[in-house]
Amino acid sequence: MKRDEIQKYTGNQAQIGGTRHYVLSDGWGKGLRAIDINSGNGLHYTIMPDRGMDISLASFKGNNLVFLTPNGETHPSFFEPEDLGWLRTFTGGLLTTCGLTYLGGPPVTDGNEKLGLHGRFSTIPARQVADLSEWIDDEYHIKVKGIIEEAVIFGNKIRLEREIGTIRGNNKITITDKVTNFGGLPSPYTILYHMNLGHPLLSEDAELILDPEHTIARDNTAEEGIRDFKKFIKPVPGFSEQVFFHKLKTDSKGWSSATLSNSKLGIALTISFDTSTLPLLTEWKMMGYGDYVLGLEPGNVPPKNRKILRDENALPILKPGEYSINKIEVTVSDL
Repeated sequence: MKRDEIQKYTGNQAQIGGTRHYVLSDGWGKGLRAIDINSGNGLHYTIMPDRGMDISLASFKGNNLVFLTPNGETHPSFFEPEDLGWLRTFTGGLLTTCGLTYLGGPPVTDGNEKLGLHGRFSTIPARQVADLSEWIDDEYHIKVKGIIEEAVIFGNKIRLEREIGTIRGNNKITITDKVTNFGGLPSPYTILYHMNLGHPLLSEDAELILDPEHTIARDNTAEEGIRDFKKFIKPVPGFSEQVFFHKLKTDSKGWSSATLSNSKLGIALTISFDTSTLPLLTEWKMMGYGDYVLGLEPGNVPPKNRKILRDENALPILKPGEYSINKIEVTVSDL
């Protein structure tokens, strides 16, 4: 239906999709800003401005798509940067961004700086958060923007400008990030889009569909499961996580994609990304009791700590004024 026809039938935009802004009032998430997005066609997801504009909840036609940790949506004031403390405020969800000046593990001292796991980004509140949703001709474009800065006096200064959008009636999320060094010194720049899929989308009935040029197991535990990295099993007590690094084939535009398809549920979720700035996909396969999750994680580096990357001469550096633009799309569909 065209815009004028839709408006004849509706008294409020919320009837057909859009945004809903609110603040959580209980538990670990008390005080967190949240923005619910309703595509108007079955896709719902929640943006968390106070957690770097990451995405927590996501569902399709009432079916949950993501894994949530026991912490859930946790206020960044509880962040523990030391050692593995990051895990105590890790939400999981559709997107937890890792970076921007360090990520990965194990915890390490790099120069004079003690680095924990996966960086500070997901515990930095966004500023200048703006809901810019609007009609463009007969399409209603849902659009939310914000700015996140990881910066310190005398040190690294990195700004990420994030835009998340969905066109009403479509079940696609577009994420566009512009990452800029706004300081006067060269800065390390590492980023990982930690996207966490869970039950019921993830189950023994699900299959991972991707086309790698090559795949590397992180360690001996992963090497034992490398033949089955596309397959999933029922939850197993004491399961040891398996991590694989994929270099995927690209299409004519330089994009790659990975799909988790569940034939029993009748739903597929595809993550597509521009490999010109995000050349690697990390797969985190965890089949444990209560810790049952598939992480599909586009990034500009593998999740190794900064000292390892530096020693391997693989640490990306942004010069003053230099920037990178990252693009990711998440599409959900019926089979």
